[in-house]
Amino acid sequence: MTETEFNSLVDDTLARIEEAIEASGADIDYETASGILTLEFEDGSKIIINRQGATQEVWVAARSGGFHYRWADGAWRNTRDGSELLEALSGFVSQQAGEVVSLS
Repeated sequence: MTETEFNSLVDDTLARIEEAIEASGADIDYETASGILTLEFEDGSKIIINRQGATQEVWVAARSGGFHYRWADGAWRNTRDGSELLEALSGFVSQQAGEVVSLS
């Protein structure tokens, strides 16, 4: 995939996550800057989602660990176990928010 295609996919994904956070009604603040989406929770914890152009991956840093996702079969897939980004992120966000939040 070209750099332009990669950046477009990441931008679309970050926007989709923002929209899902907003729609969830959960008390989660978010900010996007330079391809990095930071989610901040009521307890002060954060989840950081950012693009890694050199590897064409999306990286997620959450309380439960660090995860790398690469575009495959029409979705961002975990490079270790093949799980899908938005499904996994729903679990990470729910854990840190203390309530069920669905992003997919």
